[in-house]
Amino acid sequence: MSYPNYGPSYYGPPPQSHPNGTTILVLGILSLVVCGILGPFAWSMGNKALKEIDASGYAYDNRGAVQAGRICGMIASILLILGGVFMVLGLGAGVLSAVFSG
Repeated sequence: MSYPNYGPSYYGPPPQSHPNGTTILVLGILSLVVCGILGPFAWSMGNKALKEIDASGYAYDNRGAVQAGRICGMIASILLILGGVFMVLGLGAGVLSAVFSG
């Protein structure tokens, strides 16, 4: 009994990892935990990597890591901006209280 030839037994090349995926994830996590200034870098690198992944049409196995790093970078950037705004408001309030107190 012979079996029909259905062609190759795979459906395409195996997925590969985006070269900057781990870097983006590490930068995003570090921006939340250690140094908030890394947030904008993780955010911009994540945007660029996601555009490359979408444009390639190839299945990358670490798209979730890139998205997670990008989102962590976004959160850290927003917290960095809010911290800067509160610092400016605090300094302004300190200057105003020093001016009007005497």
